Amino acid sequence: MRNIQVGARGNDIRQQWEVVYVDQYSEPKKGELNEQFGLFVERDFYVVSQMGSRRYLDLINNRNMVIKTANGRKTQIWYFHQQSKTIRTRLNNQSWDIKNAGKTTNMQIWSTNSGWFQVFQVQGEYFVNPTNNQVLDVTSSKDEEGQAVGVANRNNKKGGAENQRWQIIYVDKADKIRTKGFNKEFGFHINRPFYIRSRMPM
Repeated sequence: MRNIQVGARGNDIRQQWEVVYVDQYSEPKKGELNEQFGLFVERDFYVVSQMGSRRYLDLINNRNMVIKTANGRKTQIWYFHQQSKTIRTRLNNQSWDIKNAGKTTNMQIWSTNSGWFQVFQVQGEYFVNPTNNQVLDVTSSKDEEGQAVGVANRNNKKGGAENQRWQIIYVDKADKIRTKGFNKEFGFHINRPFYIRSRMPM
């Protein structure tokens, strides 16, 4: 429950209202598509960068958004929350958030408040903030492990910029992410603890 107050008019979703007649009221339920936001309600999904390495949207320090290789952890699983109209993480149910109440371009997760800086819609391959029209963006277009993710003005070059384009893969339709075995790309066994020992003589 939240208090309602009056204030100076601003371009903020908290000041926007709809009149909904009771006999016409219906909103998407769990598993149904919210057409306005382009996502199924509370249906878990991954967000995959369309840059060459196809890294997944993830978190570092359980707070800041980055791209990482698929790892099956909850930090890479997201869902759309109908009541707040925000995208949340399965890690702790916090929402996507443009830092400092939208005064920066850095992305993080934060306690849900449904401020304009927490609201994103899917438009084709883009996640768009409907208030400032900025899109989710891999910073500096660097396709690197742990590269930061923020928001930026949309690049209008033909075909769009790969660092701003994303694929939504619903978990119930995704290939199972490997959590054991040998990863040839990185040269390690997955989730198998190891020591690093010098070859120099004792």
